[in-house]
Amino acid sequence: MRSSETPTSSGAPTDADGPAPTRGPADAGHPANAGGPAPADRAARRAVTVFPVLVLAAGLVGLLFPDTFSGYGTDVPYLLGLVMFCMGLTMSLDDFKGVARRPWVVLLGLVAHYVIMPGLGWLVAHLLHLSPALAAGVILVGCAPSGTASNVVTYLARGDVALSVSVATVSTVLAPLLTPPLTLLLAGQYLPVDAGSMVTDILKTVLLPVIAGLVVRLVAGRYVGRVLGAMPWLSSLAIAAIVAVVVAGSAHALKSAALTVLLAVVIHNGCGLALGYGCGRLARLGRPASRAMAFEVGMQNSGLAASLATAHFSPLAALPAAVFSVWHNISGAVVAAWMARRTPADRG
Repeated sequence: MRSSETPTSSGAPTDADGPAPTRGPADAGHPANAGGPAPADRAARRAVTVFPVLVLAAGLVGLLFPDTFSGYGTDVPYLLGLVMFCMGLTMSLDDFKGVARRPWVVLLGLVAHYVIMPGLGWLVAHLLHLSPALAAGVILVGCAPSGTASNVVTYLARGDVALSVSVATVSTVLAPLLTPPLTLLLAGQYLPVDAGSMVTDILKTVLLPVIAGLVVRLVAGRYVGRVLGAMPWLSSLAIAAIVAVVVAGSAHALKSAALTVLLAVVIHNGCGLALGYGCGRLARLGRPASRAMAFEVGMQNSGLAASLATAHFSPLAALPAAVFSVWHNISGAVVAAWMARRTPADRG
């Protein structure tokens, strides 16, 4: 997330999980609101309200009219590439400077994310006795990088937005190195995993589009700034299309597996949020940083998980990612509102 007055001005990052706001006036992530909600607050709340509704509507359309979308499974990687290119357009070199300022805290966030969520995914799949396809899908969601939708809820929770941005950025850059081997290790017992091919797919659909967007931003920043306000909505539409395609591809199976998938997603996400926050507190981080840790651990780039599951497993394996895409935005907004009311962020 980049410094800006409102979430929809130049610098509103987006990713496979929806639009996120720009950083508030302070690195702690939240401006004073003595005179009522700030424009950034209103835009952030609108993002976490509109995006889940849009994605849920897309899922319902895919469920009711599967034949309309069932032939577009091969287009999912291109849609994800568009989303990640939009994310790159909103990035700047300042995002990487934040890592240099607090390398050990960022490293803690990365380790927590790539240990807790993959492990939870495997545990949930085991305890719920999920089918091989659903188990692989849940684990793949856990092995995905952080979603920058976590930035918006960190902001609303009065958390450390700078830390949230740094962890989300680095986890995305490291995804080609970490997501495939973790998926092979934990999901290989359920379905065959071609880790090498997965590395190539992540490079093509995530890392290269992000780098391309960043380069365009650096070279033609003046012109890019004029269209950045539309990037969150363009990304949201692309993710909605991904969800519609994923749901359409397994519409018949969804009718019998919906409750099981929802239960798995709720447990996975909820435990991730709780353990992420607990990890921050155990490391003696202040409340703002611990709140950022909660959302960086518990919220995932579910669009990437859906794309990889569709390409490497089956449409059914992509269902957990589609459901996660809706649920973690809802749960994140609720938890953020509770945190913001419970304790002022500046009390540590």
